Amino acid sequence: MKKIILAAGCFWSVQFKLSKLEGVVETRAVYAGGEVPDASYENVCSGQSGHAEAVLVNYNAELLPTEKLLEFFFSIHDATQLNRQGPDMGEQYRSAIFYFDESQHETALRLIEKLSVLPKHKKEPIVTQLLPAPLFSNAEEYHQDYYKKKGF
Repeated sequence: MKKIILAAGCFWSVQFKLSKLEGVVETRAVYAGGEVPDASYENVCSGQSGHAEAVLVNYNAELLPTEKLLEFFFSIHDATQLNRQGPDMGEQYRSAIFYFDESQHETALRLIEKLSVLPKHKKEPIVTQLLPAPLFSNAEEYHQDYYKKKGF
């Protein structure tokens, strides 16, 4: 089992999509990458915490190699938008990969390099942050599996 934290805008949709992948064992909406311990939705949305809305993904790397997981991650959001995704604006909606081991870091670097040579990314570069996994806070329970709770 491996874990990684992925940020790609509002965590509701990201968690829903990631949870559908074969090999993903569990997902959890979290706040990651900021300075405030025990972050809350209110201080993350204020833009003062430095945290991103993110998803902690526990996955079976034998069924879902890290490269495939990250390819999917890049397919579900626009990694060229700085501190936003669509209409959601602010640092809390940034694109980021928080890795737990050097293998994940190297895999993410290779994939970003591979994607960066595509014509789209020559005009609009990838702005995804690639950082060691920080301490993180679980998002409030009402955020967990939000789309599933709403019947999507």
